Order: sequence, then structure tokens, then C-alpha cells
Amino acid sequence: MRVIDFDELRDLAEQARAFIQKSDDKALALRAIVAGHDVVLGIFPAMQGVGLYVIKGGDLLRQIANSNETGDYTHAAIAVQNLEQAETLQALVA
Repeated sequence: MRVIDFDELRDLAEQARAFIQKSDDKALALRAIVAGHDVVLGIFPAMQGVGLYVIKGGDLLRQIANSNETGDYTHAAIAVQNLEQAETLQALVA
């Protein structure tokens, strides 16, 4: 079982933020991040430290969790303000 590396997720979210900020079309940059990865997690501040929400790739993660195989997938993280923003982003990219 793979352990969640919150430092890696924070780094990925920072890379995504920098990429979006540098882009002239921020919505297109966000869509490129989501389209370019198998799994996209929203990370946000939570009472217990960091909250996580699967924006894209939930079915893939369930498949990996229910099998004995190690999943080979690309992943990204996007910093959001809260759970509601992550859910909204998920609905927009679905």
C-alpha cells in the first residue's frame, strides 16, 4: 500500500499554481493540468491538517485499491480553498 506523501502533494500543487499563474489563459492552463493526468487531487486546509478530494481518477484509484497490483498512473494536485471548491472543480471537469 502506498502512503500519501503530503509534502509531494504540496509541491505538486505549487507547481500547478505556478504554471497557472504564468499562463495568459488560466482556465486553459487548469484544464491542461486536469487533462494531462490520470488522477488529480484537490488539497485544502482542514482541521486535521490537509484535506484531500479526488477531482479526477476516482474509478482508477478504486480499481487499484481493489486489486493486488500497483497502479502506474500520473497524478497532480491542485490547491483549493476548501472542500466545496474541490467539489465544484470536479463537477466542472466531469
